[in-house]
Amino acid sequence: MNKETMQGKCLCGAVAIVAKAATDVEVCHCGMCRRWGGGPLIAIHCGTDVQISGVENVTQYASSAWAERGFCKTCGTHLFYRLKPGSEYIIPAGLFQDQPGLELKEQIFIDKKPAYYDFANSTNTLTEAQVFGKYAP
Repeated sequence: MNKETMQGKCLCGAVAIVAKAATDVEVCHCGMCRRWGGGPLIAIHCGTDVQISGVENVTQYASSAWAERGFCKTCGTHLFYRLKPGSEYIIPAGLFQDQPGLELKEQIFIDKKPAYYDFANSTNTLTEAQVFGKYAP
């Protein structure tokens, strides 16, 4: 690992991910993300230049017409949310445990967030309609 990349791995170590270094963390409060992980998805937009080793241990699930979710088929670790158009990877921030300088910048689907939790960080927030306006093809 160097300052220009960040590296993460699943719980069992069967899958490793290398992506361009980033600092901005985003939280998704949509129902699918909360169902997938038992809480909001806290992740980093990593773009398309992502290297995954151990791909034989990755299972993918098409969760919608525009995206798929990947996880380790051995330990179940959530590895990525990938937008099909453009192949952009959104990767859980927790995979990059040794990455310095991460900062929570944005919360999306804020209108879908349940009342039982709140983040104290001051962030940009987008509603469902704003997200689809920003990212829809």
